[in-house]
Amino acid sequence: MAEEWRVEVELHEEGHGLSLGERLRTLDLDDEARKRLGDRDVVTRDGSRMFLYARSSDEASAAAEVIGSLATEDGIEAETELTRWDEESDSWVSGDGAPAAASGDEGEAAGEAEWEARVVLSSVRKAFEVAHQLRDEGLEVRRRWRFVLALAPTEEAANELAERLRAEVSDAESVDVERATGVTHPVFVVLRSHEPEIARDFGL
Repeated sequence: MAEEWRVEVELHEEGHGLSLGERLRTLDLDDEARKRLGDRDVVTRDGSRMFLYARSSDEASAAAEVIGSLATEDGIEAETELTRWDEESDSWVSGDGAPAAASGDEGEAAGEAEWEARVVLSSVRKAFEVAHQLRDEGLEVRRRWRFVLALAPTEEAANELAERLRAEVSDAESVDVERATGVTHPVFVVLRSHEPEIARDFGL
């Protein structure tokens, strides 16, 4: 299974920090920032803390620099740290000094689907299994840690896929349908503090 990387961000001025989160969600970024953020990266957020999941250490490092630049532009202080998922300890550990993982996680390819079913799984292993199953069916899939994004050409197809996944993957924490922002841009899935198992994002 490919290595899992994330950027942990602590925003020190929550009132202003909301503007940073909104810029990320609406992709209010210049072309260079969009290019440096990986293809369909996933961000979760709870209050002043933000987590960005990436395919490799290089991609995570680039994302940390982009977030730092955006925070500076917004006039707020943001501390960032790179961590990687340690399967043996089932926790996030410091990524300092770790070798870079190869990008192109799990054979991902570009496409132009306009809709997607977004699935949050109970574990990294389960997300890997679901992503592999959907790829075997010929679907275009992005997986970041416990998040699986399965692309579909129409809203109807995405809803049908989501309905099937709700029935087949009983331990999925959530299955939603969203309009895709385009596979050349990052995707930001914001989880609020009242969402189930949000503590898992904090490594608790």
